Amino acid sequence: MTPLAVNDAGNELTAFHRGAEAVPPGDAPLPLALVALWSRGRLLLVFNRYRQEWELPGGMIDAGETPRQAAVRELHEESGFHITRLTFSGYAEYVLGPERRTEYAALYLADEAAPRGTFTPDDEIEDIVWWHGQELPGRVQILDTTLAALSRR
Repeated sequence: MTPLAVNDAGNELTAFHRGAEAVPPGDAPLPLALVALWSRGRLLLVFNRYRQEWELPGGMIDAGETPRQAAVRELHEESGFHITRLTFSGYAEYVLGPERRTEYAALYLADEAAPRGTFTPDDEIEDIVWWHGQELPGRVQILDTTLAALSRR
């Protein structure tokens, strides 16, 4: 099967599964929740200091937390935007690392004309940008931008 996207580390976005939020894939772990936040045709990306790349806001699902709760929390922590009305878009399937492990991420979508919040850089996230495909200083995570484009179809 041809991957949807491959990043420079060899990680692959292999599939995007639309369907019921309540029925996550059960054949591999679901440790992540991501948010594709759009405003006026531009996608919110955050700059991760550790990975030195622009990526979708999101991260690990904490114990006792639903993927939706993690998406709301991570979006707020990483961007300052507090949006609770997220639409479930689907489950991203990845093949990651040299060991080629399969993992899933829940993807949520929001389209806000004027999201409210205040961004404050921290140890993890250095900056945010509303991206429309232009060149950015640093690397853009192709897996995330491909996934975000799929979320709008």
